Amino acid sequence: MRSLPLFFRQPATGTSEMKPLEIRRTSLPSQGLLRRIGKAGPIYAMLLPSLALVLLIAYYPALSAIYHSFFDWSYAGNSTFVGFDNFVRMFSDEIFGTSFLNLMQLTAFGVLVKSIIVPIVVAELLFAIRNSRARYYYRIILLVPLVVPGVVIWFIWKFIYEPNVGLLNSIFTVMGLDFLRFNWLGEPRTALFSIMVLGFPWVSGTAVLIYYAGLIGISESVLDAARLDGVTGLQRIRRIDIPLIRGQIKFFLVVGIIDSMKGYEINLVLTNGGPGYSTMVPGLHMYQEAFAYQRMGYASAIGVALFALILILTIVNARFIKSDPGA
Repeated sequence: MRSLPLFFRQPATGTSEMKPLEIRRTSLPSQGLLRRIGKAGPIYAMLLPSLALVLLIAYYPALSAIYHSFFDWSYAGNSTFVGFDNFVRMFSDEIFGTSFLNLMQLTAFGVLVKSIIVPIVVAELLFAIRNSRARYYYRIILLVPLVVPGVVIWFIWKFIYEPNVGLLNSIFTVMGLDFLRFNWLGEPRTALFSIMVLGFPWVSGTAVLIYYAGLIGISESVLDAARLDGVTGLQRIRRIDIPLIRGQIKFFLVVGIIDSMKGYEINLVLTNGGPGYSTMVPGLHMYQEAFAYQRMGYASAIGVALFALILILTIVNARFIKSDPGA
């Protein structure tokens, strides 16, 4: 006997007449935004201190910098509204122009070589190792330098570059290559290059491991199909590996640009922007204008200009560099 649909029921009198099943619908009372916020009041109250600290420590200084970039302002005197004069001044500031060119060189080398090319090559070599134990120990070795503070590493490299007893010049002396001895951080022709190559061979840290994680995430079926088609070695890297880890590449491209644009700590510790202005970068120029020359308004304008440039580059990256190769 076929079962009857659920929306019919047999009357209690036993007759064969079938009637539609009455369904009650109860509508929930509409709750306004204020009512929902009121119910979650304790949660918002617990979040309020953290939100207040974020607004005070992160957002207030940034908004204050934008506001004061339109003023001639210093610690000693009153601020005077000057409009866009601070921004116009950057175009005639030779130090800023030199620092910007230095920044472009450091950014190009740091992002392309240190954050993308070399880590991908090392990740591919690590991926090619079939011994799981060996791969584990290599990963440990790559992570150990992360526990060393960056300032310590910079001072070690400062000793390596020392012109008299430094490791680099001592090696050249032992090898009979005295013509390669330089005052690496004290000569304009070598100072910027010395900062560029600092940290050689650029394989420690998380970049290699993130690329390696992307490689081991590639489906085995894809790799097997590539082998059957004869796509191996460099062809596999170019046609399969690189497109499938494009998301990681995009991440380090964005983060590398941001870190390089706003960073100046290495230049401050090693050379303080010298000799001359051969290693000056906009971030260090901003720092000196603010705390050495007390020109806070102009320093704020430099910071706002860097923020705008980073924002534009990030938007361009997100808009035109697609993570999904099929997009």
